[in-house]
Amino acid sequence: MKRYYVYILKCSDGSYYTGMTNDINRRLNEHNYGLNKESYTYNKRPLELVFCTEFNDVIQAIKFEKQVKGWSRKKKEAIISDKWDDLKEFSECLNKTSHKNFYKKNL
Repeated sequence: MKRYYVYILKCSDGSYYTGMTNDINRRLNEHNYGLNKESYTYNKRPLELVFCTEFNDVIQAIKFEKQVKGWSRKKKEAIISDKWDDLKEFSECLNKTSHKNFYKKNL
């Protein structure tokens, strides 16, 4: 059975890079050796693997990778720290224009 991995790298500048691969060791080597000068990670080496999760279905792996790429830094750090329960808290809208504040203001 083929396996797919969604991973997060911590870059030397403190930023995070999220990717997906079917061979995590090969992909990490590609990042660290800087095989692609156009890649995000090329000028941000050395890189540290801080998160990796495995999928049996490529579609699910691609969906999760896209989801994580859209997440805030706090949400990424929550899964890196294995604090999955914190995701809900970090997903709440805290803007003044939130529907929660709208109802409070108009009562």
